[in-house]
Amino acid sequence: MTETDVNTTTPPLKNRAEININSIEYADVIDSIGKGIRDFKRDWKYGLAIGGFYALGGLFLLSLLYIFDLPYLFYPLTTGFALVAPFSAAGLYEVSRRRERGEDIRWGDVISAMRLCCGKDLAWMAVVTVFSLIVWVDFAVFIYLMFFGLHAISIPDLIQTILTTPQGALFFLIGNFFGAVFALTVFSLTAVSFPLLYDREVDFVTAMITSVKSVGKNPKAMLFWLFIIGMSFIVSFATLMIGLFFTLPILGHATWHLYRKLVPREDVAAE
Repeated sequence: MTETDVNTTTPPLKNRAEININSIEYADVIDSIGKGIRDFKRDWKYGLAIGGFYALGGLFLLSLLYIFDLPYLFYPLTTGFALVAPFSAAGLYEVSRRRERGEDIRWGDVISAMRLCCGKDLAWMAVVTVFSLIVWVDFAVFIYLMFFGLHAISIPDLIQTILTTPQGALFFLIGNFFGAVFALTVFSLTAVSFPLLYDREVDFVTAMITSVKSVGKNPKAMLFWLFIIGMSFIVSFATLMIGLFFTLPILGHATWHLYRKLVPREDVAAE
């Protein structure tokens, strides 16, 4: 190779080719959850550690809301908190990937996997999800101010208002409608993005496009998956975050297996 060849050689770009997507059914979602439970049982110490760290972070945020007397933010923050969960599951993806390859799992591998995410396009996806959380909370505050002004209402009084007054019922319906639309939008962008970025050398825009196409091609199965995620987080927050010790790792492992079903394994990124 000549000196000119050396100077003009550039690193290969990340794969921007269109990624194939499989069709899945409800049974595939259930099977992925079963595999997620299996992985959690086999390597529970990693799941409990990651789930516990996430749960403590949630408790810290809720404690701040209590200290600063912002009870009306409890609901939007707890529902929006699920938006950043996929990024925290990177270590769980590594556990599931090593299990399917028959490789040994060590703490160093899991920690390295989580640290590696900060230097990949996964970090940009984390920015997208955190920004989405901020936008959702701001929008929830805007809706609250439209109905109740600057007057802070305690959670029991807010529930009573929702159940007994037309104003409260309308606030509940509008807030949940826009919340559902927002959640579906973010879910479509991130359902496959995180495990795809972790598994392959693709850019985060390609990952989001692939995720949206996965949801669009399998709307019923993916909405079923979104419903399961939502119910899992409701149960977790109802138990004051204790449930996250178990639901987060199971959902994280299940996300990896669902990704494997959606994206053909032989469709590898170009080196």
